[in-house]
Parts: sequence; C-alpha cells; structure tokens
Amino acid sequence: MYNHSLATLEDWLRTLGACQDEQELHRWVLHRGAWRAELSLEIEALQVRYVGAAAGRDVVREFKYSLSRQEVERALLRGP
Repeated sequence: MYNHSLATLEDWLRTLGACQDEQELHRWVLHRGAWRAELSLEIEALQVRYVGAAAGRDVVREFKYSLSRQEVERALLRGP
C-alpha cells in the first residue's frame, strides 16, 4: 500500500463502502452485514477495530502498509 497516495487509499476505502469521519479525517467506519469496523489510517499501518465482534468485545488488527492493497482487502473483508 506504500505505492498508493493518500487520495487513492481514501478512494479505495470508499469503494469498499467505508464512510470517513468528518471530524477526524484519518478515521473511517465500515458496515458489512453482521459486523462493523472502525478503521484508522495510522502512521505505519491501517488499524481495524471490529466492534463487538468476539462475545461483545472488540477485535483489533493492524495491517502494515508494506502489504499489498489486495492482501489487506481480503483480510479486512474476511471480518473478525
């Protein structure tokens, strides 16, 4: 994902159906059927928090920007 500009990554998140937080522009929310994820474009990785995914507890994963966009997309959309 290092090879993509911020604008390209934001467009990619939009195509996945994520909505950008209007106050904190690095934060996004993605609703996919049975789960909801809060995404955060951090300095070294995309942080994903699957809200209430494991017996009511959040599951947090980080995807390093060194991964390809396709790898991150597959893992992200697989869900918690």
